[in-house]
Formats: sequence, C-alpha cells, structure tokens
Amino acid sequence: MSDLHVIIAGGGLGGLALAQGLRRAGISAAVYEKDSTAAFRNQGYRIRINSDGITALRAVLTPQAYEVFMATAATPGSRMDTFDHQLNLLHAQELPPVPDLPGGGHLAVNRMTLRQILLSGLDKAVHYGARLTHYDTDRSGSVTAHFADGTSATGDVLIGADGVNSATRRQYLPHTQVVDAGLRLLYGKVPFAGDQARALVPPELLGLWTTVIGPGKRFVGLAPVQYREPMHRATARLASDIELSDDSDYLACVFGTRREQIPCTDEELFAMNGAELKALTLSLVEGWHPGLVEIVSRQDPASIFPVSVRTSVPVATWETTAVTLLGDAIHVMSPAIGVGANTALRDARVLTARLVQAAGGRPLAEALHAYEVEMIGYGFDAVRESAARGHNLVGQDPLPSTEVQASASGDRPHTEPCEPVAGPHPGSGDRRTRKCR
Repeated sequence: MSDLHVIIAGGGLGGLALAQGLRRAGISAAVYEKDSTAAFRNQGYRIRINSDGITALRAVLTPQAYEVFMATAATPGSRMDTFDHQLNLLHAQELPPVPDLPGGGHLAVNRMTLRQILLSGLDKAVHYGARLTHYDTDRSGSVTAHFADGTSATGDVLIGADGVNSATRRQYLPHTQVVDAGLRLLYGKVPFAGDQARALVPPELLGLWTTVIGPGKRFVGLAPVQYREPMHRATARLASDIELSDDSDYLACVFGTRREQIPCTDEELFAMNGAELKALTLSLVEGWHPGLVEIVSRQDPASIFPVSVRTSVPVATWETTAVTLLGDAIHVMSPAIGVGANTALRDARVLTARLVQAAGGRPLAEALHAYEVEMIGYGFDAVRESAARGHNLVGQDPLPSTEVQASASGDRPHTEPCEPVAGPHPGSGDRRTRKCR
C-alpha cells in the first residue's frame, strides 16, 4: 500500500471510478459525497458508454466488477439516425465498430446500475452527507477539505469531482465559467418490457440513439435499454458480493427545446410534478407523427424530470498544485454528442495512471500536471464539439466568444478567441402564450 492518500470530493461516476482505480492500485482514497445516500436523488437513466468509457472501466474495475458491467450493459447496435417530426428519415448514421471491445464499443447502461457497480467494495471509503465547503493547504503540501457538517479530512491530494456546481472549482479556479446553454430537457422513461410495449416502437427508432427534430428545433431523443438477463442472475453468476437493484427494460425518452419555447418560467417548470411535465411535453409535440406522440404519452409520469443544460467555457492550463478537477467539475458539456459521462470516466483512468506514477516515485506535481494537460485537451475538445453540434442541430447557445486563461492563484484572467469546431444526444438535447400550470 502506498503512503499517498487521495481525497475525492464527489461520489458521481467519475469520482467513484477514480476511487476504484486507486483501490485496485493499492493507493488509499476516500470519497466524500454531499448526498445522504447513494440513491438520494434521480441522476438520470440510460447512458451511452463508448470506447473511452469501456476502456476506462476495464482499467479501473476489478475483473469481476467489469464482467458484471458487461453483463448488465445493453448492446443496441451503432445506428444514430435522425428523423423529422413526421418520421421521415433525414440522416442515417452508422458508427464504425471498435475492434476487441464489447458491443463494438457501443453500449448502453442504466446509470443507477453502473453507479452500484462502481460503489462495490467501497463501503468503508465513501462518506455520505459530506458537502465540501472549502479547503486549505499547509506548508508541507497537505490539503485539508472542510465539510458543511464541521468535519474535515486531510490528504496529499484533493480531487474535485463534485459536479457542475463544484465548490472545489469555485475556490481553485474562481474565474472559470459555467453558462446556461439555452436548452431545457425533460427526461423520462417508457416501460418497454413485453411484446405489447415493444410493438409500439418501430424498429427503425431502436438504434443506439434516435433523434426526431420538429418545428422550432424542438426534438425528441429515444434510446432503448434492453437487458440480456435479470440483474440478480448476472451477479449470482459473476460476483455475488455486488448488489444491484432490479430493473426492467425501458425506452429512454428525452424532449428538448429552447428555453423560450417553454410556456412558463424556469421556477414554474422545476416545480411541476411528473403528470404536469408529461402534459407539457405532449402539448409541445402536438401534430407530430401519431406513433411518436403515442410513445411520448406512454412515459411513466413518476420518471419525468426537467434539466437546464449548462456548459463550461474552456480554459487554458493553470499552475498545478495538490488540488485538481475531474468530470463535470471542470468540463461540463451539453449532451449533444453523448460523451459527458465517458469523458469523466476517461479522466478517472488517466488520473489513476498518473497517481500510480506518483506513488512509485514520480514527483506529485509533475504527475498531476501531466494529467491536467491531457485532460484539458480532450475534455475541452468535447465541450466545443458538443456546443457546436447542439447549436447547429437544436439551437443551443454558442459558447461565449472568449475563453478564460485560468489561474490557480486567483489572478485576473486574460481572454483569447474561442472558435467552436463544426443532432443532440442527451443521454450524457410554441411560444410563451400560456401558463404551464
């Protein structure tokens, strides 16, 4: 066991994947999560796992846990087609397979299932109800994280994996920006178990991800999650110590539009119950293909929740210290290309490898700097690509015209031109004439 001790603020997918990788490498790590339990709130449903995500999970999970991940992942193929609101095909896309990866590198998983796999074996390492408020460092280089309940934890490194509202980022890189992307999404699930339910959905809408674009760039995204065997059977066969909640096949259904096309305020939208959100969605797809409207109408009201899409503004490198960032805490992006979770998992793999080097004698600052340079490159490329595609296809706000030159010392930044590179994939995309409620 290395003497290095890592504090991870945030128990989302990226933070837990990092904890798994460090545990497997024999490096001490503790996760501090603000939620009171692992199932405290709904964090979404189906996630596309691409080659980056699969490669990361294979690297950080134990072989048994990785086998459970593969057994509980759906293999929906690689079609990502786009239709108009009358279900006329606009664009057919087939992603190329990635050799030697399950599902050709194109999988779909249930977020809670993946989270439970990532929590396996970490019972003593994850501390709930621990909301980071601030941190400080001492002359020896140690970092102490302070939590809202008055407790604290000290280690050699603090990893801010605390999401889009990261307290770590606010203190460490105070000039970085997270902006409203102008889109509102309504996530829901359509029960998909049984022949009667499946008969409602034409086969051409059951690819890896299907986008239906309507008037005003409103859209519906559809993606199936179909399990190959029950959860309890998979864990009994592969790893009886991993406990997974039962789940049934479902079709992820996401409605999205520009915020000004939602006929109410954000405050009213986020106060709605599931039945009201379902009625709102149906009103905004009125006149669309009857088959699609029927699919939307079959959503379980209890499953529907709204999301405001936000995005980071890319930053340049900063002075490396014993504090760094991971996942949405540094490069939150719109779900337009469906790689947010995969990018966080990639962060976990890369950072694990760098911390293993530090534990083996490489200077810690040098190892963390190598991680940051690599992560900033691919992470903000994904932010730019997501913003560009979301803007072109569904009207997402473009990224601000300036990017921030970050400074961990808190100095005022300078700006430099930002040119985003040239359909939505929420998974991670009429007029205000009446009230929603």
